[in-house]
Amino acid sequence: MTVEQLNQKFAIPGKVKVVEGKGGFPIVEVTNEKAVAKISVYSGQVISFKPAGEPEDLLFLSDKAYYQTGKAIKGGIPICWPWFGPDPEGKGRASHGFVRNRMWTILSTEAITSGETKIQLGMSPSEETLEIWPHQFELVVEVLVGAQLSVTLITKNTGDNPFSITQALHTYFATGGISQVRVLGFKNAPFVDKAEGGLEKTQTGDITITAETDRIYTDVRPEIVVEDGAMGRRIGITSTGSSTAIVWNPWKEISVKMADLEDQDYQRFICVETANAEDEVIEIAPGAEYKMQAVYTIERS
Repeated sequence: MTVEQLNQKFAIPGKVKVVEGKGGFPIVEVTNEKAVAKISVYSGQVISFKPAGEPEDLLFLSDKAYYQTGKAIKGGIPICWPWFGPDPEGKGRASHGFVRNRMWTILSTEAITSGETKIQLGMSPSEETLEIWPHQFELVVEVLVGAQLSVTLITKNTGDNPFSITQALHTYFATGGISQVRVLGFKNAPFVDKAEGGLEKTQTGDITITAETDRIYTDVRPEIVVEDGAMGRRIGITSTGSSTAIVWNPWKEISVKMADLEDQDYQRFICVETANAEDEVIEIAPGAEYKMQAVYTIERS
């Protein structure tokens, strides 16, 4: 569909419109009395969210992000599915699955009486995806834009055989300076330290970032807080359907090597990801569905 056709079907006057974004990708722009947001139809990805009265975006989006078919968009909330991390079967398939670098379909837009706006995007199998992952599915991302941002990933098994997935909302939170960021809620949580060869460790105290950080935490509580002293705000993350979280920052050496990041961008974001990963593998029976949700709030300190 063209942008004009998408607007004819899905626009809500004064609330929702579809515009042509970078690379020609359609962007759903949401405006209501509670917040503004942008969702890329390519990748099914929230790329901006700002509650009313907030001076800064919740999300980091790289100025050097790719906007081209087959590439992931660096920033916002990329969706890793149907696996997180390297190909679990070792077949050489791309890390983090195949939905973060393909076009999705707008399913519905709705202005809710509470003042919030609901957007649903979906993806179903194609010949291309079936060659990569031979399963019948319906994947929906439901985005609720209000004073808080809710993102729900719904996986439906529409085939005749069970399948297993891992997944993540690979959320990039904007920060005023990584040295003034603390992540709370992980006390005594076990984790796998990918930056140190997969060593198994236990978190002591709050998480701070002073070097490359790539950790998969398990047995995670459903409430996490990202405290940003430079921006003077606290980001709350409340999850359901998930007991795994990833904390990632590439630090200087890797940031410099990434063509879709500025050299100093590692100072400007932290990824705290709601996930089913590591040993939290989700099996979905034929006809069944699984929901994983993250709700994000901003509080001023």
